[in-house]
Amino acid sequence: QVQLVESGGGLVQAGGSLRLSCVASGRIFSINVMGWYRQSPGKQRELVATITSGGVTNYADSVKGRFAISRDNGMSVYLQMNSLKPEDTADYYCNANIRTASYTNTKNYWGQGTQVTVSS
Repeated sequence: QVQLVESGGGLVQAGGSLRLSCVASGRIFSINVMGWYRQSPGKQRELVATITSGGVTNYADSVKGRFAISRDNGMSVYLQMNSLKPEDTADYYCNANIRTASYTNTKNYWGQGTQVTVSS
């Protein structure tokens, strides 16, 4: 079984910062892309940022210059969120593209989500 566990969400005032963490565990052969997505009530889940195993990053236009994604030892991914705005309020989900064995295809896994609330 593969698990993604997020932490670091919470309540912060506009202009503040939060750092989200996500750790993958279980039967993992390799991890390709890891990323963060978010979903607000009544809205579709949207991409926030992704990072490949080689360190190539991609950001939604709405967070460029404010958020930074990083990963270490291949099993953890982080999202540093600065200059937070009320519109950043959402449930944030960790995502990883994981191969569980050398002979299997990659599969997408999701964490359970962590709530971020930014007050004005």
